[in-house]
Amino acid sequence: MAELAQRSAELIRAAGLDPAALTWLPGDASARRYGRVRGSGLLLMEDPGDPEGFDAFVQLSAHLRRLGFRAPAVAAADQPARIALIEDFGDDTFTRLLAAGADEHALYALAVDTLARLHAAPEAAEVAVPQMDAARLAADVALFAEWYVPAAGGRADADWTDSVARAWADLLAPVDGAPQTLVLRDYHVDNLMRLADGDCGILDFQLAFRGPPEYDLVSLLQDARRDLSPGLEEAMLRRYRGGAGEPASETRYWALAAQRHARIAAVFVRLARRNDKRGYLRHLPRVMAHLGRSLARPEGAGLSALLAAALGPDWTRVPAVLALAPE
Repeated sequence: MAELAQRSAELIRAAGLDPAALTWLPGDASARRYGRVRGSGLLLMEDPGDPEGFDAFVQLSAHLRRLGFRAPAVAAADQPARIALIEDFGDDTFTRLLAAGADEHALYALAVDTLARLHAAPEAAEVAVPQMDAARLAADVALFAEWYVPAAGGRADADWTDSVARAWADLLAPVDGAPQTLVLRDYHVDNLMRLADGDCGILDFQLAFRGPPEYDLVSLLQDARRDLSPGLEEAMLRRYRGGAGEPASETRYWALAAQRHARIAAVFVRLARRNDKRGYLRHLPRVMAHLGRSLARPEGAGLSALLAAALGPDWTRVPAVLALAPE
C-alpha cells in the first residue's frame, strides 16, 4: 500500500498538482477507489487488484469518447500500477438527483436516449471486449444455485441443479440471435450523471461486453436498488423503440431480466456472506420480485416451477434472515 500511495502521489505531482489536495471518496462493492484532487477537475482512480478492469476502463473511455459519448477522459495514467487521473464529473449522479426531487421521467428519458444512440451506432461494438452469448449468461447465473438457494434454506440436489441449468439454457437461447452492440453492463442510476451542459455522463463501464441491446435496458429499467414510478418502464421502452436502430425484443428483454436478477440476488448474498457487506441484503425483496415478474411469462414457467420445488411455492419471498440487514 505504501508503494501504491507513493506512485499515486508521483502521478499527481507529474500533473502539476499537490498530493495533499487528495480527498478519498466513499467506496462501494468493488475494491477500486477514487479520490478527488481538489480544484483540479480530476479524480485519482486506483485499481491495482483488477488489471484487466483498469485496462478495459482506459480503452473503453477512449472508445466511447470517439463515438461522441461522455465517458470520463483519462488525463494521465501509470499503467503498471493501475492508477490514473480521470475527468471529474462532479457529484450529480442520477441517484442523488432523484433523491433531491429531480424529474424522474426527464432523467430516465436522457438515459434511454443515450442508450438508443449508442445502440444505433454501427461502430459501437467495434472494440476488444468479451462476447456474451447464451452459454456464458447461463454459466454466470449458476451463482444463484450456489449462493442464494442454500442461504434461503432451499433444497437442491445434483439432479435439480442439472435441470435448472438446462432450463436457463432454454430460456436464454434467443440471445444468440440478437443484434450485437456494446453492452455497458451496469447501466443504471448509480452510474449515470447529469453534466453541467445537460448531457449524460457514463461511469463504471469496464465490465462491458459485446451482446444483446436489451441487457442495458433491463439494468436501467428494472433497477435492483430503486422502484420506478408506475408506468415509467413501459413508457421508456416505447421511447427506446422510437430512437434505436432496432426495436427491443420482448422475449430477450424478459429472459435477460430473469438472468440479471437471479445473478444479482446471488451476488448480494455472496457480498453479505463472504465480504460482510450486509447492506446489499436490503435490496433482495425487490430483486426477487423482479425475478418472479420476469419468469411469469409462458417461457419462464418451467424455470419458475423448478425454483418453487427448491424454495417453496412462495419462492420469491425472501426469508427474514436475508431480507433484514443488521447495521
